[in-house]
Amino acid sequence: MMTQLRDLPSVEQLLKNATHLIERYGRPLTLDALRLTLDSARARFKTQPETVLPSTELILAESESHLLAWTKPTLLPVINATGVILHTNLGRAPLSQATITAMNASAMNYSNLEFDLDTGKRGSRLIHAEAILQKLLGVDAALVVNNNASAVLLVLSALANKKRVVISRTQLVEIGGGFRVPDVMKQSGAKLVEVGATNKVKLSDYENELSTAALVLRAHRSNFKIVGFTEEPELKDIVDLAHKAGVMVVDDLGSGALIDTAKYRLAHEPTVQESLAAGVDLVCFSGDKLLGGPQAGIIVGKRELIDKIKKHPLARAVRADKTSLAGVSATLMHYLKDEAEREIPILRMMSLMPEQLKVRAEAWRDALGQGNVVESESTVGGGSLPEESIPTFVLALNIKSPDKFLAKLRDVSPPVIARTENDKVLFDPRTVLDDDLLLSVLKMVLNDYR
Repeated sequence: MMTQLRDLPSVEQLLKNATHLIERYGRPLTLDALRLTLDSARARFKTQPETVLPSTELILAESESHLLAWTKPTLLPVINATGVILHTNLGRAPLSQATITAMNASAMNYSNLEFDLDTGKRGSRLIHAEAILQKLLGVDAALVVNNNASAVLLVLSALANKKRVVISRTQLVEIGGGFRVPDVMKQSGAKLVEVGATNKVKLSDYENELSTAALVLRAHRSNFKIVGFTEEPELKDIVDLAHKAGVMVVDDLGSGALIDTAKYRLAHEPTVQESLAAGVDLVCFSGDKLLGGPQAGIIVGKRELIDKIKKHPLARAVRADKTSLAGVSATLMHYLKDEAEREIPILRMMSLMPEQLKVRAEAWRDALGQGNVVESESTVGGGSLPEESIPTFVLALNIKSPDKFLAKLRDVSPPVIARTENDKVLFDPRTVLDDDLLLSVLKMVLNDYR
């Protein structure tokens, strides 16, 4: 057996024949792949002596398979044909071209991230989106961090550590990934004070706790609804009551709408402007939900509070990087220039009329030579506007074994993510950014599937 194993080529011999792999993957990684392949060949032969030892060509081919697997990207662009506009699992909001350009420029070059071009001295990264937010929302100050969960944690840590924070029991929410408001309060060091019942809270419930409280937190229920026998005071009434008692109010809006969603035939989603008009001291919201930008958490409101938050040690741990700041600034600029609905993809998607989508779905059907165009519903997703949907038209394909077909779609490049309903595979034009690319992939998969 040992004599036969000596017939296997040495690592050095293999390296001489693996120059094409070394050029593509580098010598260290190629060496790891060759050694793994040789070890596997020896192990197989020892347990199955009748096995034919692999040739140099086979060893190189198997090593290349290892290299391909090790270096294959895991984060891939996909075609979202589900009709879920802010699909959390698919990366939420696709970005505007101006936002992509700004983020690319920031990534490819040095920048004045923390350099003051006027004085030639060290500057602050915290100023870059702040001026736009001040102009857009009329706020004293603003701060951008890496996501809204961080924004809430930072605010509570800086302003309410070891202090009592009042929140309604109707707002003890959990968002994706197990992020729960009570847990965030505990992590920040704040002392949770629950008021009201799970379905009803009155202004008097707040009043009873304000004498010993430092802060009132309002958490918007962006991913669920409470219906039926319910009651909740208006935000302005809570603010007026809290301010009379000398207590600040922070509004965690989550979804970050700057435009009234009712204009898209959806329920009204509370906007940042409405919270500020109600008199809250600070508003926290996301950059990658209804705002339509990159992942970020945005805090806006009173300068003295935000200045204190900026100085907290946690602010550095959750700060946004240069590409996020560039992307948030570019996205916000669309709103400032009154071009958001034209330039931001998710707003364009929400504004599409069913008749427009029907035309596209019919074009898909004609190009594929199969399927039916039927009425359906798109959703916003991303933990925003629960139970709300927008009328759409979809292409429905009658496919044998729909689940196997969906698996085939996920296995191509780029992967296509669709949905099934009544044993049919549905493709919603509302969330598809490139019709030609989708059709080319569908044609290929349909031809192979027959």
